[in-house]
Amino acid sequence: MAETRSSDADARLDTVLVAGGGIGGLAAALALTRRGFRVTVLEQAAEIGEIGAGIQLGPNAFAAFDALGVGPQARARAVYTDCMVMHDAIDETLVGRIPTDEAFRARFGNPYAVIHRADVHLSLLEGAQASGRVDFHTSTRVERVEQDETGVSVIAQDGRRWRGVALIGADGVKSVVRQQFVGDAARVTGHVVYRAVVDRADFPEELRWNAASIWVGPNCHLVHYPLRGGEQYNVVVTFHSRETEQWGVREGSKEEVQSYFHGIRPKARQLIDLPKSWKRWATADREPIAQWSFGRVTLLGDAAHPTTQYLAQGACMAMEDAVTLGEALRECGDGPGTDWPHALDLYQRARVARTARIVLSSREMGRLYHAKGVERLVRNDLWRGRSPERFQDALEWLYGWNVGNCLDAARR
Repeated sequence: MAETRSSDADARLDTVLVAGGGIGGLAAALALTRRGFRVTVLEQAAEIGEIGAGIQLGPNAFAAFDALGVGPQARARAVYTDCMVMHDAIDETLVGRIPTDEAFRARFGNPYAVIHRADVHLSLLEGAQASGRVDFHTSTRVERVEQDETGVSVIAQDGRRWRGVALIGADGVKSVVRQQFVGDAARVTGHVVYRAVVDRADFPEELRWNAASIWVGPNCHLVHYPLRGGEQYNVVVTFHSRETEQWGVREGSKEEVQSYFHGIRPKARQLIDLPKSWKRWATADREPIAQWSFGRVTLLGDAAHPTTQYLAQGACMAMEDAVTLGEALRECGDGPGTDWPHALDLYQRARVARTARIVLSSREMGRLYHAKGVERLVRNDLWRGRSPERFQDALEWLYGWNVGNCLDAARR
């Protein structure tokens, strides 16, 4: 799928380097090609691809897809839910329901949907390949970065070098670029996420809702929603680990996940018995930072602002970053004369407060999902019976993002 070419020591003046070929890296590549640049993507994996299962896409994600020119591809692969729904996993009561109907779409200008992560990646990859302006180098692990007044050099672990006018570090939660320029430590949450995809035939008929569904319990929660036209269902369960966790991904154990959900009602608990295999993520984020641009180098997506999953905004934020980067370049003048330090500073200033709010709000949402005792009762009382309009008002700051307002924070 990916094209690999030998490196060039002296890149053309219109070539930008992107470290990372995931969702953030491909979104950045697309944004850059739309501003007239060529892009060299450096990916450490042997192929350009994506692992994982389903993700949720708020209206802000579709605004970003459209701005990147791949709206039709992504929309064709998404499943459009009727609502977002929360139940208490202890007693099965309905805590909250947010219709994602025409009124929701009219409010935010776009739908709410669920999709397989690989389908998001494929939509972006198709756009990058169709541009004819993106080169991919796989099996390439970035080791260090050097920059001067005219450009940036990236040195791979095997000694190969690439030269460009700027570098976008989209190399994920364990970013090598961030380590060199920021050097901060990850904040391991102690929360473990198990993810799996289950075929429709194996999924309980009583739970085949066209909804993004969450069952919230003490120190745990369970999520399910349809994928790929309802032929599959995404299943995600999260719990507070008894172990001292290290940030990473590995194969999961059915015995482990089953041991954490005592007291959960059978209707919800049956979800953990469905998958034949699990992927296990020990989660982490980082404290928000005010600076992630350094001369001609900047960070994007999880490299800039890794967050927990509780607002379902990781991929959305990466694509917003990419669109904002493109708009910052538009304001600073495209082409060989681009003032890259100024453009990257503008991009950073536009994104820091919003992404920090995502990181901090996601932590708080996780706490509310996992409430126990009296706090659980307070949570349920606060949300039960809330009107769709009140939910929409509360979500305006999150879902109301669009290209027109993406640089507003930097202009203030």
